[in-house]
Amino acid sequence: MTTHSTMPEPSTDFATTAVHAGQEFDPTTGAVIPPVYFTTTFVQDGIGGFRGGYEYARGGNPTRDSLQTLLAALEGGDRAFSFASGLAAEDTLLRAILKPGDHVLMGNDVYGGSHRLVNRVFAPWGVELSTVEMMSLDGVRAALRPTTRVVWLETPSNPLMKITDIAAVAEIAHAAGAIVVVDNTFASPYLQQPIALGADVVMHSTTKYLGGHSDVLGGALVVKDDTVIVGADGAAESLADRVAFLQFAVGAVSGPMDAWLTIRGIKTLAVRMDRHSSNAQTIAEKLVGHPKIGAVYYPGLPDHPGHELAARQMKHFGGMISLQLADGPAARKFAESTKLFQLAESLGGVESLMCYPAEMTHASVKGTSLEVPDSVVRLSVGIEGVDDLLGDLLGALEQL
Repeated sequence: MTTHSTMPEPSTDFATTAVHAGQEFDPTTGAVIPPVYFTTTFVQDGIGGFRGGYEYARGGNPTRDSLQTLLAALEGGDRAFSFASGLAAEDTLLRAILKPGDHVLMGNDVYGGSHRLVNRVFAPWGVELSTVEMMSLDGVRAALRPTTRVVWLETPSNPLMKITDIAAVAEIAHAAGAIVVVDNTFASPYLQQPIALGADVVMHSTTKYLGGHSDVLGGALVVKDDTVIVGADGAAESLADRVAFLQFAVGAVSGPMDAWLTIRGIKTLAVRMDRHSSNAQTIAEKLVGHPKIGAVYYPGLPDHPGHELAARQMKHFGGMISLQLADGPAARKFAESTKLFQLAESLGGVESLMCYPAEMTHASVKGTSLEVPDSVVRLSVGIEGVDDLLGDLLGALEQL
């Protein structure tokens, strides 16, 4: 089924698109909210006569198609694909592009699960992986190889909040024949649109800001139609077509209820991201200079090394903050002492979460170039009252 973007007319405002793209009312009943299609198969008018183009839910489902249309519109891409998780989306994309002997270049501060996927699943298959400081354009140039097929970056990065120049890295990577993938989970399409900056593919864990309520697991890819890969037979092939085939053939698709919950979350994405960002900005500014905090990693701070770049390529600075405390025991105690900031994996929900990356989200990369210092904690700042959140953090710091 089609997953091409459709922009509501006459407005092109992001918030309007988030509410309306792919969300036509039900023509049978007039229901404003399209129904959830809980069906695995579809009646045929005859062999090969598919009503509305649907045959079997792994290949297509109207609710999933609605989400895919919406995602493509939000990211300014041509086609979008919805998966059961963010890692399922990553796995499908890498299968589409890579073959044994190919090289993947990742930033040295990315989600631990992304690194683990390549390092422990694809590497034994014959794929090579290296990491680089993506903020250094000279470093990126030097790290590219003749076999580099994918340049994978996060900006802001997880968890040290590094900012990468998407346009500059895309230019360098494309000159070397590599495809540029941007994990846009931390920013969301409301704050940043990597395709407009030159990226070929945008990846999301829709579990996070897109879903927004910590109640749905999912992932997504948004792809440009003109992105071409070399197929197994040596011929040029559309990357979007290859991803579509693998989405169907491998089958890690999102279910209809997961798709519907993600759609519902996206409708409030713009207002939520405004609040996440304003709360995080206030908290980051208030924590700078606190005697028990050595560093505040937040791109909205003027002394952040990526501040000016983030201001150019992002609408706001987002809801994620990382803090460096004096040492590991202090950071661990702090992470376990807050009340409104609940200790949990994940991020991007309306509620505030605290994470200790060294032993939670990034435990799988200990001993690698991505190892996170045990003195770092990560905050996913929610939409609660900012004074309450700040009081919770300051109270926990006083207990150290």
